[in-house]
Amino acid sequence: MTSPHSHPTENSLPICPGLGEVHTVRQMEWSSLKNGELLERASGRFDVMLTADQNLEHQQNLARFNIAVIVLVATNNRIESLRPLVPPVEKLLKEIKAGTLRRVSA
Repeated sequence: MTSPHSHPTENSLPICPGLGEVHTVRQMEWSSLKNGELLERASGRFDVMLTADQNLEHQQNLARFNIAVIVLVATNNRIESLRPLVPPVEKLLKEIKAGTLRRVSA
């Protein structure tokens, strides 16, 4: 399973070995892309996009993209707040389908 991370959660990568192959938006040199462009580039190239953008589902028609989206819902984007989300994300990665969005919160 591969997934691009949006930059707010880049610091969480070292503690998420169960997430498989992970690339950040910054690593892909996609930091300047808006959500639609980001989804377009990632679609078909990655299985899942992890993001902290809680408005994404209201801004994009996710069904048209060949990628699943997991929204990380936490009080902030610090590692301490995101760490509890890792186990439910790992479980969700086994069942989420392209074109869908699921929220994960502690």
